Amino acid sequence: MVRSLPLDVQNNIKSLLKSGHPYPSIIERVPGVKKSTISDYKRRWFPNMRTLNSGRKSEITATTKSYIRRSVITGKLKTGKDVQRYLCDIGCVIGCSACLKLLKSMGFQARIKKHKPFLKAIHMKKRLAWANAHKDWKKDDWRRMIFSDETKVNVWGSDGVKYYWKRPDDKLRFHHLDLTVKGGGGNIMMWGCITYDGPGIYFQQDNDPKHTSKVAKAWFEENNFDSKSIYSWPVQSPDINPIEHIWHHLKLKLSTYETKAKGVHELWDRIEEQWATFTKDDYRKYYEAP
Repeated sequence: MVRSLPLDVQNNIKSLLKSGHPYPSIIERVPGVKKSTISDYKRRWFPNMRTLNSGRKSEITATTKSYIRRSVITGKLKTGKDVQRYLCDIGCVIGCSACLKLLKSMGFQARIKKHKPFLKAIHMKKRLAWANAHKDWKKDDWRRMIFSDETKVNVWGSDGVKYYWKRPDDKLRFHHLDLTVKGGGGNIMMWGCITYDGPGIYFQQDNDPKHTSKVAKAWFEENNFDSKSIYSWPVQSPDINPIEHIWHHLKLKLSTYETKAKGVHELWDRIEEQWATFTKDDYRKYYEAP
């Protein structure tokens, strides 16, 4: 009998199985779950999937390649991950990088649907001044910083980078577009912060008008915050705030659910569940980055 696990844990296991992770990798990523439990779930969900243990990978036949080529063109398989999951489902265990090489060998090129901050000359000047002012900071200096930021989480998925695959001469197709719904489908604006090891000496926040308002400044004064410890940030510079990596991983965790949240309340429940899975090591490695 399959051991009963929370739905979010089951979804995590299912996603890892689809992605081609072997049992040891899944056990490492889902602490407390035994190999036998994963095996039972695999038999229930993917009865025809080959056991994902180490060993020689199956050869991808010409017929399989032809199917992948047609499926990418029509949009049935939209991303490299989709192709990887399909191959795993038919018993061909293949890594993500090898899967991308396979698509490139077929003549496909990855294109990015991207957004990026617009930097004026004054923004660039302030960023350079900020970088020069901190060029001699050591890791211990950064470890004393509490990094904060806001992010938007959509019911209908991320606003961030989205890929599609096409060959240079292919026509633009429906699945190459980033579709939207009226009103955006609902979203949550959330604020968070990370520390290296508990409260720090400096508190970083961006220059959002809400942060520099009289109400915000009064709150800091009432709670005995030294104005020198409130650390400003150059405008249009989310790329130098390490919490952006945490937002990225949070949204990746949320994307593993097989169904979209029914609304913002269910979305918030999922956010709380996934936020609680982060550990100190998840934060610290971005403080240690060169």
